Amino acid sequence: MSYLVIQGEEVETPDLKAIAKLSGGTRIENIGNNAFRLHDYKTQEGVAAYCAKAKLDFAFVPQPRRLADFRLVAMDMDSTLITIECIDEIADLHGVKPRVAAITASAMRGEIDFPESLRRRLALLAELDEASFQRVYDERLRLSTGAERMLERLRWLRIKTLLVSSGFTFFTERLKQRLSLDYTLSNTLEIKNGKLTGKVLGRIVDGRAKAAKLRELRDGLRLARDQIIAIGDGANDIAMMAEAGVSIAYHAKPVVRERATYCFDYVGLDGLLNLYA
Repeated sequence: MSYLVIQGEEVETPDLKAIAKLSGGTRIENIGNNAFRLHDYKTQEGVAAYCAKAKLDFAFVPQPRRLADFRLVAMDMDSTLITIECIDEIADLHGVKPRVAAITASAMRGEIDFPESLRRRLALLAELDEASFQRVYDERLRLSTGAERMLERLRWLRIKTLLVSSGFTFFTERLKQRLSLDYTLSNTLEIKNGKLTGKVLGRIVDGRAKAAKLRELRDGLRLARDQIIAIGDGANDIAMMAEAGVSIAYHAKPVVRERATYCFDYVGLDGLLNLYA
């Protein structure tokens, strides 16, 4: 009853046939626009290399499950639910984006400690007018491809959603209201006289805090680990993703891809809907 999901921006018939031959899949099922299931695969050998060359996403699903079997989906915000890194765009308005983006990228690759990286970046934003946040939200923030379709389906199935971010409450709370999300966790920035001080109020939301929030919700909702899906892209999502039964590296850094159940490199967030009936 195992199956292999193949999806991408454009899935060609010759590629499907080649992958079926590699995996030993016995039947090809069209499950949506550029999404297919190859049933009863026999081997995984060679499939990853072929899909990388063909620019396709793949997922070996060892046993059939319904999406409705899951009860919580946790996701990162920056570069996951949305297409931007908010702090980089705020820095752009302050004229320091290259310096801030370089620290962001290093932290996401896991090269430097996240709390330290955030402190360094926020120090560069001290004295920035808080009105810059609204400009970024209005002018630059965009949802990732497939986000609304995915969330609509989760709401219909009454699956709870958690937006857990090392970004800022200004953005997570607006997205919570806009997208009808159930729970959020993020950093609250200190603001005095309408300007950033370069400091965070309370504990910095890092990878450990993200994981702790997921565990707290899991226990509070009385869920099993295999009822949870977690989606992220950076090093500080790894601990959270490890708490879930299924983890998805979304257009992610190599350090995250290595630890995830599945990787989405080409499809949008709604690719999740193709994994389960």
